[in-house]
Amino acid sequence: IISPMSKKKKVKKKPETFGEQIISWAKTIIGAIIVVMIINGILIASFVVPTGSMEDTVATGDFLFVNKFIYGPTTPQVIPFVNIPLPFYKFPAPSDPEKGDVIVFIYPGDRNDVEPDAFQYFLKRCVATAGDTLQIIDNQLYVNGDAQQIAEEGKFVRRSPAELNATFNTFPPNSGYSISNYGPVVIPYEGMKIELDRNNYEQWRVFIGREGHEISYRGNDVVIDGEAVNSYTVERDYCFGMGDNRNNSQDSRAWGYIPYENVVGTPMIVYWSWDTSLPLSDFFGKLSSVRFDRIGTIIR
Repeated sequence: IISPMSKKKKVKKKPETFGEQIISWAKTIIGAIIVVMIINGILIASFVVPTGSMEDTVATGDFLFVNKFIYGPTTPQVIPFVNIPLPFYKFPAPSDPEKGDVIVFIYPGDRNDVEPDAFQYFLKRCVATAGDTLQIIDNQLYVNGDAQQIAEEGKFVRRSPAELNATFNTFPPNSGYSISNYGPVVIPYEGMKIELDRNNYEQWRVFIGREGHEISYRGNDVVIDGEAVNSYTVERDYCFGMGDNRNNSQDSRAWGYIPYENVVGTPMIVYWSWDTSLPLSDFFGKLSSVRFDRIGTIIR
């Protein structure tokens, strides 16, 4: 029998040498990073708005808290601070993107790119979902034949007719669409069958490549994964994203559809806002650029 008086309290040894202190600090920092990565993947993430494509719903330099649980939590997607992408798994989503949702998503890449040059998060408004028919006529958006109102804080900046009607920089290539007159298109959905031939091969080449297949045109045949085909069956559900700053937004009209699995969250609130173009070395200028009226803004 050991009496309480004879028990010795185990005292944790404190780091003594410089090397031990470095190891202790490293363990603390690594532990903190792991906790941040887990929270960032499952519940809430921080996102800074880099462009004005969603003005005036959100502004360039707004810092947002993003709800990541709603569209399916994930394992960590990037290493914090260095933004290096990681292989990740997305858990089943409580809900899918809906028309009108403001969404944060992994950028699928430029119009002609199967893979993006770099891992980036983008912010747009979901205006149509899988299976919807979308069309824009003279800047008026229609979904399934119904005219859609722009968001309350959205706007149309003035641009020349030549810019609004240019067809060389819209998705898909050779479609003849412009940002002010687009479609009609059916937003791709899982199981959708696409007829393929030499006339529309270029329009679907990047899309099919993004679904993970090798596609080429050989002789008179469209070839997918080495087999001549005349159709393709879509493997994922997609949505269509547009900026609330309609005439000044690079969005799905420019680079294509957004897979549901790329959608990682929806912004909830602005927790900070300032001019991100000013360097931190300009401390007082940076501080004076804080937009206190934006802090606490709920994103709708």
